[in-house]
Amino acid sequence: MKPPKKSSQLPENNQEPDFEQELAEVERSLLSLQERYAQVTRDREQQAQWQQRHQELQQNKSQTPEIKAQLRQIKQQLEMLELNLESQLFSWRSLKKPFWQAVRFGGMGVIIGWILKSYAG
Repeated sequence: MKPPKKSSQLPENNQEPDFEQELAEVERSLLSLQERYAQVTRDREQQAQWQQRHQELQQNKSQTPEIKAQLRQIKQQLEMLELNLESQLFSWRSLKKPFWQAVRFGGMGVIIGWILKSYAG
């Protein structure tokens, strides 16, 4: 009697390619998160530098037009950095799952409400 052949083929239900796709997606998400973290770190450092420079200029007793122009420019830079820090704290992808859960459970609530109303009325 022959021993059974050991098969190194993938299972018939093709679960491994799905796993590989999910793993690749997780790797992309991790890379994106690492890049975002590095950007946030750089922006916070730059924001602290701009704020320090802004305070130095404000403490200067002589408010020349040149200093006022620098203060306006620094204020614009700080606003832009603040916007960059606030953006991408959430993405539409991160809202996808809660959105569909709300739709699903909200829809179920409406259906249950109709059923209850039909029995009550």
